[in-house]
Amino acid sequence: KLILDGRIHPARIEEIVGKAQAEVEARIRQEGEQAAYQAGVPGLHPELIKLVGQLKFRTSYGQNVLVHSLEVSHLAGALAAEIGVDAGTAQKAGLLHDIGKAVDFETEGSHATIGANLVKQWDKSQEIVQAVAEHHGEASTTSVLGFIISAADAISGSRPGARRESLQQYLKRIRELEDIVSSFPGVGKTFAIQAGREVRILVKPEAVDDLGAVRLARDISKKIEESLTYPGQIKIVVARETVAVDYAK
Repeated sequence: KLILDGRIHPARIEEIVGKAQAEVEARIRQEGEQAAYQAGVPGLHPELIKLVGQLKFRTSYGQNVLVHSLEVSHLAGALAAEIGVDAGTAQKAGLLHDIGKAVDFETEGSHATIGANLVKQWDKSQEIVQAVAEHHGEASTTSVLGFIISAADAISGSRPGARRESLQQYLKRIRELEDIVSSFPGVGKTFAIQAGREVRILVKPEAVDDLGAVRLARDISKKIEESLTYPGQIKIVVARETVAVDYAK
């Protein structure tokens, strides 16, 4: 704006900065109010609305924190309704569960602890404060609402495509997967494909028969379930091929 205007001097800079700050604050307030409306959480304290709006401009593992909070709010409400817990309270706790991430860069401590302290200042519900504090596993989960928020948080974060992982983490996960499969006798070659959501295994036909291939697929699946943590499911494909070659002279 300064370059387009052409007037660049201290007074003009202060004026433009002041206008930009006002615009950002108005946008934050608008985002917070819209999120509260979408989550079905009326009557939020203005300071909490401001903090919720700030989450629009934060990401975690590539996932927008405000979008994630709305997902957790909707999921928590649905889970609560299924087991007879007040859905409105669960939706509110879900919307606020990551509110500590709005200020964790300027305050010491984990985002769950920071968030619980923030909510405690402007919301009198001890149940919601406890759920926010417990949702990340840093405090022992003792409340039903805490378990609901933890589950909703895990579902939102682990769904395929929700978050990005670093190249190093990705390669480590693929390597671990292939190492587990290769540890079984009779395995010839192993290929982890589709970002590790499918493993194709070529067995040695002289070491594994057709029935053994079925047993091998089951054993590998069980070993992966016991050894690795992953979202969704991993498809195991075992292939056995015998090729006979002769020549007619």
